Amino acid sequence: MVTTPEEIYVPVDDGIDLHTWLYRPAEASASAPAPAPAPVPVPVPVISMAHGFAGLKYHGLDGYAQRFVAAGFAVVIHDHRGFGLSGGQPRRDIDPWRQLHDWRRVISFITTLEGVDPGRIGVWGSSYAGGHSLVLGASDRRIKAVVSQVATISGYEQSLRRVPVEKRAAMAGLLADDDRAQLDGEPGTQPINSPDPGTLAVYHSQEIEDFNERFPTPEGVEDDRRVTLRSTLKAQLYEPGVWVPRVAPTPLLMIVAEHDVITPHEFAEAAFETAGEPKKLVRYDGGHFDAYAKNLDETSGAALDWFLKHL
Repeated sequence: MVTTPEEIYVPVDDGIDLHTWLYRPAEASASAPAPAPAPVPVPVPVISMAHGFAGLKYHGLDGYAQRFVAAGFAVVIHDHRGFGLSGGQPRRDIDPWRQLHDWRRVISFITTLEGVDPGRIGVWGSSYAGGHSLVLGASDRRIKAVVSQVATISGYEQSLRRVPVEKRAAMAGLLADDDRAQLDGEPGTQPINSPDPGTLAVYHSQEIEDFNERFPTPEGVEDDRRVTLRSTLKAQLYEPGVWVPRVAPTPLLMIVAEHDVITPHEFAEAAFETAGEPKKLVRYDGGHFDAYAKNLDETSGAALDWFLKHL
């Protein structure tokens, strides 16, 4: 049975609301929060989810949520500020630490929901948000289980893989010029992806083009597939892997793709070795974006087993 989520706007800082989906299993179908909610006999565990770099919840996350809710979990998925129907200016600006602060606020919101057990909250993040889930798991003990999928581990090391040596000086100059231009205006933008390696873009990947075709953004939802230039600089400075040893004793599952060229699996595997118990590493035979489609059963099944065991 397919569950239709309730749409909720979760307030964070600066008067901004994050557009959020709330899925409830059949035994926890009461709307929430509400002034006088119907009593729910047994509060259910809940999984808080978010997408990666410039991703929206429409891009493959419903497949995971449907599996989780069918197993009895409530699920909450939010879009980051500046993306989709969430508020925030400038649009499509990716600041990992602001996103983390917002995600903590979403978790606080979850603890107010009727029918949800605030003592059984799990987080699931993929790609850039896979890095976020590591930081959250290490810093917020309200979280009782962590799933980090194809995670960003080191923004610096990933940038060295993505930007050829001969182009690094030009990229540094471009970012410096953009920073100077912000003295008088808004940050500049760039495409998230272009198959043409000669075009300025964050990525140059046919895999991303194929992913966008498989999971199109619905009509009426903002998605021009651009991000601010300074999002690249902020990504280069983001090192969620250093938080991995601090996740324990919260249970940690890391899911990696053996053919990942977006977030190379060897970074995640090295970080996993620094984690304390309980922990588990799952590898799947595919690329970064195969997690959401070709390998969905495998990746969602591993996450579901982890949450069932620890929540």
